[in-house]
Amino acid sequence: MKNHVVKNVAVLSTLLACSLAAQAADWSDTSIGYRYGSEFAEPFNPNAISKNIIDLNHVSGYKYGSNFFNVDLLLSDSKDPAGFASSNGAQEVYVVYRNTIDLEKVTGKSFKFGAVRGVGAVVGFDFNTKADAGYNSKKRMLVAGPSLMLDVPGFLNVSLLALQESNAPYSTFPGGGSTPRYSYKVHPMLNLAWGIPVGSLPLSFEGFANFIASKGKNEFGDATAAETNIDMQLMYDLSSVLGAGKNTFKLGLEYQYWKNKFGNDASGFAGKGAFAKTPMIRAEYHF
Repeated sequence: MKNHVVKNVAVLSTLLACSLAAQAADWSDTSIGYRYGSEFAEPFNPNAISKNIIDLNHVSGYKYGSNFFNVDLLLSDSKDPAGFASSNGAQEVYVVYRNTIDLEKVTGKSFKFGAVRGVGAVVGFDFNTKADAGYNSKKRMLVAGPSLMLDVPGFLNVSLLALQESNAPYSTFPGGGSTPRYSYKVHPMLNLAWGIPVGSLPLSFEGFANFIASKGKNEFGDATAAETNIDMQLMYDLSSVLGAGKNTFKLGLEYQYWKNKFGNDASGFAGKGAFAKTPMIRAEYHF
């Protein structure tokens, strides 16, 4: 009970910080995006899955650092069914929030050294809910750790984060049912996030890479595997073609490499569905 109170206080504190920072933003960028791919994968599912994904993304800077917020609405085809014997595709909402506190802005002292232009502290959370046949994920995850901001055109941040994750899945298969919320062991993640212009061209190379250690046993008593999730895109700014301001409309190609998805071992019972290699098309409108 005490652990739940601590978690709830942490989430509420993070949300409050996000709200206050947004009100005092020095700069911001908000976008609505769409992406599509036909080679998505899900653990324990041998099929290639098509997904339409709509996202709302917000990035802003405030007096002491920056905020990142993203929510994805993922709509699968029938190869990832919404329930046992259903012909409808699964639906998922996945939310990510990160608040990076810049120590130079807080203390007034420079933390530059070598290729590093700044040092920060990251706090945030992930949250999802999915309606599907086999798992119906209800993930909750808190993250915290240090971050190095490298001196490159655009940005490249390298963070070492501690993850505290729990889930309470529900199976619609015969003999299935609800599983009580289960907390994995706290485990580390090395995260890279970048957005780098390609010279003077109207192109940018963007994305993230997560290298996640095993989170111990899962809720069914099975061992989890170390996880690699790399998602990157090359985006073309076609705003001038459409008579709009710079970086208003972007179109590009995206690729996701996700091995041992959600900690499921792709060489074990989870099968090839735990190893996604997914090309996508992506479009964004920034306002």
